[in-house]
Amino acid sequence: MINLLIADDEPLIQAGIKSMINWEEYNIRLIGTAANGAAAYEMIKEYAPEIVITDIKMPVMSGLELARKCHEEERLLPIFIILTSYEEFQFVKEALTYQVVDYLVKLELTPQVLGGALKRAIGKVSELQASTQVSEPAYGNIYFLKEQFFTRLVLNLFESEQQFRLQADNLNINFTFPAFAACYVEIRSGKLGSMSAEKQLNLYSNSLQMAKELTSKYVPCHVLSLDTKHFCILFFLDGEHAADYRGVIQKAVEQVSAMLFNYYSVTIHATVGAPVTTPLQIASSYQDAKQAFSRVTHENPILFFEDIPASEPLKNVFNISLFKEDIRKAYAEYDGKALYDIFTSVMELFENQSAHYVQALDAAGNILYLSLSLLNDGEQTVSEIFRDRNNGYRSLYELTNVEQIMEWLKQFRDGLCDSFAAHNKDYKNHIVTSVKKYIQEHIKEKLTLNQVAEVFNISPNYLSVLFSKYNDTGFTDYINHSKIEAAKEMMSGGDYKIYEISDVLGFESAFYFSRVFKKITGVSPRDYMNKNI
Repeated sequence: MINLLIADDEPLIQAGIKSMINWEEYNIRLIGTAANGAAAYEMIKEYAPEIVITDIKMPVMSGLELARKCHEEERLLPIFIILTSYEEFQFVKEALTYQVVDYLVKLELTPQVLGGALKRAIGKVSELQASTQVSEPAYGNIYFLKEQFFTRLVLNLFESEQQFRLQADNLNINFTFPAFAACYVEIRSGKLGSMSAEKQLNLYSNSLQMAKELTSKYVPCHVLSLDTKHFCILFFLDGEHAADYRGVIQKAVEQVSAMLFNYYSVTIHATVGAPVTTPLQIASSYQDAKQAFSRVTHENPILFFEDIPASEPLKNVFNISLFKEDIRKAYAEYDGKALYDIFTSVMELFENQSAHYVQALDAAGNILYLSLSLLNDGEQTVSEIFRDRNNGYRSLYELTNVEQIMEWLKQFRDGLCDSFAAHNKDYKNHIVTSVKKYIQEHIKEKLTLNQVAEVFNISPNYLSVLFSKYNDTGFTDYINHSKIEAAKEMMSGGDYKIYEISDVLGFESAFYFSRVFKKITGVSPRDYMNKNI
């Protein structure tokens, strides 16, 4: 899927572009919006979108300056589509010397015009990727990986704190806050029932983007998509915000609610879980928020978990982390048996339990969310499985009893298992290729099987087996050979002593480095340096 960023300092223009076409038809994912070129540049560095639609004139840094900066840095991607007004034509000629595939006049912008520009941009992206092997970062698209990370966080799917910390560091996600809180949000509109699936998705996507932009202005946060009706806001509360977290969150959610109603005529209901002091407790706050949701009313659309009297029992929500190990194996390793076990176990919980409709719907929604979020081609795969149903996989939310939900889950289970079987061989090759790229990019670090396996969220044993099967050497041998090649490069400059090279490349000691070097090259580091320098 191609990632696209919109940069424009006018909120109405942003909203208009987002709602103008069905992005899924173009296999495009909107990763966000920026109000000026400087903000867009930071998002380009962080998320590496393939296409950017930008206004040519913006504050702080113009779209022209943004395209020029990326060109001067020799970035082959992103491809730019420039938005202009008639009086800005004098800038267009310069813009076209950069990675600009088209320019569009705002007053003449239509779905057909935008769609044509997107097709040209997609063609250019494909051409560049084919000719220069430009691709996603070595261990996956950063935006997608961050969404996967936060999915695991709110559902309590990390195997250990070490795995959580390692992935957070690799993705450069900051958790140095004294407190955190999760907010569960539902989008509501009286028009949803009469909307096509395409229009519902556009409404949700636009609402989600606006929520992301507005909420971050009040408090550090991450907004995570759940399904076509729900999203989650993870609040990162610094010292000032933690002291008055209720007031801060209430204001942020109320402002989001007001803007969504003004722009899209939708309302939101939201519940906020109890604040927690460590990031791995965020899953607990999220569960609180989901449990409290049954108490939200039209008169009281924003509810804090702490406001519910302890004497009033809450409906239990389904806890998907009960199947943590099977989930890891299924979605990280495309393991069909583990996937089948998850679905079958969930279905057995609700068979002949007609009174548990809410919990069954929540369980099915959790599995749907996992599949959309944790699979690289989740949207495409799941849509294909439910292509015979009106509204596709979103038909889940039209089901009215437990029996219907169980039939839906069975179709989902069987379709995903077939997809996993077809995907498995290519996936294994892809994992080994990605791991090798990761090793090359982190060659100066101390790399272990356990540590690298945690980065890719797979088991050490599985990674070892894959490496032996799909590579000429085993995992440890590949690392050692790669480090020795790096050592030779360092030696060629004549600037490093042997113990310094050993230290830089993460060897336990200079003695161990010398042993490995001689085993691979046939000579000692000293003899190699004397002969070649």
